[in-house]
Amino acid sequence: MAQKPSIPKGTRDFGPAEMAGRNYIFDTIRSVFRTYGYMPIETPAMENLGTLLGKYGDEGDKLLFRILNSGDAFSGVDFTDFTDGDGRLNSKALSLKVCEKGLRYDLTVPFARFVVQHQNELSFPFKRYQIQPVWRADRPQKGRYREFYQCDADVIGSKSQMNELELVQIVDHVFTLFGLDVIIKINNRKVLAGLAEISGFPDKVTDITVAIDKIDKIGLESVKAEMREKGLTDDAIAVIEPVLTLKGGHMEKISAMRALMEGKSASGIVSETGLKGLDELEELFQLTDAAGISQEVEIDLSLARGLNYYTGAIFEVKAKDFEIGSICGGGRYDNLTGIFGLPDMSGVGISFGADRIYDVLKGLGKFPEDVMTATRILFANMGAEEIRYLLPIAKRLRESGISCEIYADSAKLKKQFDYADRKSIPFISITGGDEMAKGVVNLKNLADGEQKSFAKNDIEGILKFVL
Repeated sequence: MAQKPSIPKGTRDFGPAEMAGRNYIFDTIRSVFRTYGYMPIETPAMENLGTLLGKYGDEGDKLLFRILNSGDAFSGVDFTDFTDGDGRLNSKALSLKVCEKGLRYDLTVPFARFVVQHQNELSFPFKRYQIQPVWRADRPQKGRYREFYQCDADVIGSKSQMNELELVQIVDHVFTLFGLDVIIKINNRKVLAGLAEISGFPDKVTDITVAIDKIDKIGLESVKAEMREKGLTDDAIAVIEPVLTLKGGHMEKISAMRALMEGKSASGIVSETGLKGLDELEELFQLTDAAGISQEVEIDLSLARGLNYYTGAIFEVKAKDFEIGSICGGGRYDNLTGIFGLPDMSGVGISFGADRIYDVLKGLGKFPEDVMTATRILFANMGAEEIRYLLPIAKRLRESGISCEIYADSAKLKKQFDYADRKSIPFISITGGDEMAKGVVNLKNLADGEQKSFAKNDIEGILKFVL
């Protein structure tokens, strides 16, 4: 019995139409990255597991796809070394023994490894972009996949907030080109660390950020319940809760938070770290106001971004008119390269989620009409002599940048028209013996029925008609 074809859950096939849309996304984002002086790099699909582990927090580590060592990976493994007193297998420890590599979880950690490994070849600040797939062993659902592309831009080797501004400008530029209305949410991890300090639990900053990062998914009450489970008291939660529901413009929110960080919360604790984060936020919003960002930008004090390596500004972008998770995000990381032996190398970056952007553009009908059409002209096959007549014309059109096809088989015209319709080809040429005798080529616009004949050497006239 033949095997039923299938693909792993959380992955997708992409046909010609989908690929046309995805390439439009990649090309648009790539063009903007280049406009701001970012250069491309690529890194391997798999990294040494030691490069990836411990960079994304416990929850991130659980989502790493581990690659079994080649050959007999379990040869020589004493399973008693990986079982507890009750005979239960410690699969996490065992995986570290039999898996030396893993599929990359994001592009930022491999980028940090790349910077350290190639530091003598780079000029700092170093601005790079990278468009490649990543893999996460997540539970597949709408807008969440196990294999997906990221489009990243990072600048490393500079602590200037001008870099944060530039990333906001890139986001603004990209989504304006896409014709999407988005909201750019900004927070600062120092503010979140300060929030942990004034709540009286500075050692719980990771637990607090992981919990509040879920507020849009599970709601405030569930976030509070999770913080209780992590050991926070009701008094501590009472300090945190008003911050998560703070209203007003960004300067109003910063002013209200500054009062809390100066010791005016119920705990009376002062947080210098939190005040530093508020200073950075204030400077960044002054820059965004001066730059004239067209998309909506707001401070969101509940924004946490779950990745542990963020230390300063954090960003998240959501579509206003389409229900889906974040479609872009990122932030500042002060010492990610220090893990690989190059300390004090601050960087900041953003990542565009191409798959979710595709879903938004498709759902809102925002793809340009010509994006999904690869072929502009179909030359109908009227016979062998006619094909020989058309070949030089098709060659010159292709050299002029016009995609065209000559129908390969000598089939009924209805079948050839159906082919053009299925592929959304806008123009068809039916050039037979009469046209050949006159030295012309005939073209028909399939949208409005307009027909014109052109001298076979009048490529300029043909271009004007079909463009």
